[in-house]
Amino acid sequence: MPYFVLLKSKNLEIPMDQFIVSARKYRPATFDMVVGQQAITSTLKNAIRNNILAQAFLFTGPRGVGKTTCARILAKTINCLNPTADMEACDQCESCVSFRNSASFNIHELDAASNNSVDDIRNLVDQVRIPPQVGKYKIYIIDEVHMLSSQAFNAFLKTLEEPPSYAKFILATTEKHKIIPTILSRCQIFDFKRITVEDIVKQLQYVAEKEGVKAEYDALTIIAQKADGAMRDALSIFDQMLSFSGNEITYRSVIDNLNVLDYEYYFKITDAVLTADSTAVLMMLNEIIDNGFDPQDFITGLGSHFRSLLVSRDAETIQLLETSQNLRDRYAAQAMRCGRNFLLSALELQNQCDLNYVRSSNKRLLVELALLQMCALNEPSHSAPPLNPTQVGLPSGNQANVTNTSRPPAQTMPKSSAPTPTVLAVQNPETGQIQTPPSPVTIKEQNVAPTAQPQTGKELPKPATSPSRQKVGTLSIHDIAVDYHAAEQKPVFRDKPFDQETLIKIWNAYADTRQNVSPSFANAMRRHQPETDGKTKIIFKAESSLIASDKENQAQLLGFLKKELDNNQISIEIQIVDAPVEKIAYTDSEKFEKMAELRPELRLLRDQLELETEL
Repeated sequence: MPYFVLLKSKNLEIPMDQFIVSARKYRPATFDMVVGQQAITSTLKNAIRNNILAQAFLFTGPRGVGKTTCARILAKTINCLNPTADMEACDQCESCVSFRNSASFNIHELDAASNNSVDDIRNLVDQVRIPPQVGKYKIYIIDEVHMLSSQAFNAFLKTLEEPPSYAKFILATTEKHKIIPTILSRCQIFDFKRITVEDIVKQLQYVAEKEGVKAEYDALTIIAQKADGAMRDALSIFDQMLSFSGNEITYRSVIDNLNVLDYEYYFKITDAVLTADSTAVLMMLNEIIDNGFDPQDFITGLGSHFRSLLVSRDAETIQLLETSQNLRDRYAAQAMRCGRNFLLSALELQNQCDLNYVRSSNKRLLVELALLQMCALNEPSHSAPPLNPTQVGLPSGNQANVTNTSRPPAQTMPKSSAPTPTVLAVQNPETGQIQTPPSPVTIKEQNVAPTAQPQTGKELPKPATSPSRQKVGTLSIHDIAVDYHAAEQKPVFRDKPFDQETLIKIWNAYADTRQNVSPSFANAMRRHQPETDGKTKIIFKAESSLIASDKENQAQLLGFLKKELDNNQISIEIQIVDAPVEKIAYTDSEKFEKMAELRPELRLLRDQLELETEL
């Protein structure tokens, strides 16, 4: 029989301290260490100080916010023999030491997920009869109490309502709605809230300092946002990042490891949308998809980005952003370039895309279409001439709001003649878009009569200005304001004629684009071709009154037709028509006639064979 000898190497060293996850290592031991629940901890400390403790507590809220932790701290504190003046446990007395060593006979923890039967509750009731050995109270912490069966709840009712004076019950759950009302009415309920990103970042900075880890603030912010209000999840992600990047946690390492879409993409795409650069938008979306990100996650994040830009337009609402100060400054800078109407329209397009994403058969096309529609919000009117800011004769401080349109190079003129009239484009401060007044602004010189007429052959309008506002070779701001308001009051008149064939082609093209967004409206468009009176009225025949009441889709259709047909005088008239009723063949004669309509040879066969159809 062989013998085995166990040899131990001299160089083999077994570490005495094993790794402990941060969620356990930095678990709060006092009320002051609890993160983000100051209202609850203050209430509990005051109850201990004033000796008005309830017989049963119910701690409810999301995961990882400190429910079980606060239950343990409360149990430890009310049994402490020498509490501090601030109502914290001394951590030195016999009760505190036994609790710290998990050897306390007066504090019991019960997992209701695995002990949810009537027998388990009966054993708990039997233990309640035994008074505490050390300390004033016997505390029972029941975690995940909503997992108890209805029979177990009923068996627990009497003890919970009239327990011995030394018995205290602390119930914890994430699903309060599953607890029967008779249990809720016997408990003092504390609702734990989600921990804010700012509080989580502060705690992570404290942990990083204790562990000797160098962590960037933006990196910790991403971890806090990923944790979704749960401190335990944030510490677990923090440990994961330590394994990935060592003692230095950077923003880049966090987004690479957690598969988070970098906010730089959202800033770049927004810049491209503001300049109506659809090519750059589509290429960046393709890069995002190639990197493995779900298009729905991208469109959801884009909505959050637009929301951040919207709240960044005001100094008060910018505080709603749970980001670093550097990122807030970037949002504020980009928000100043975005009009409020543009952001609201872009958010509406993003929301519609998000709602229709699940049922869409071509999800990528849906996202691309939404992005292209956002780009179209900033496209200049096709009737306006291209802009050329370098030709504006204004000081540099005013070039942000007033820009000159490009004109053909003027011929050399004598000094005695007036310069060529200059058409100004004015930026709307609300929407951020460029608007071109229909009437040109004249640059006037004093005591000089114009000798040249514009190419249009029409006399230039002369705004009424006082002599003090006239300057040689410069523009009057008053004149600009007059023409700007005139542009708002007198929109450009377009009435380009169109024929029925062109109308049907554009009509069907629009129906194809609305198939995934509004299928019922698109099918109604295809069921009946539009008719026109040859001028401006388009007749839309529909079989349902719901189509006539769908004002939103009608407005979008009308805007599309006006743009594509280059005619802003178009109107749509909806006529409700009866749906065609198909005659159903019941008798043999009716069935034969219906078959003979498709195959006339059947009648010839019947006559030659002298057959008769049965009635």
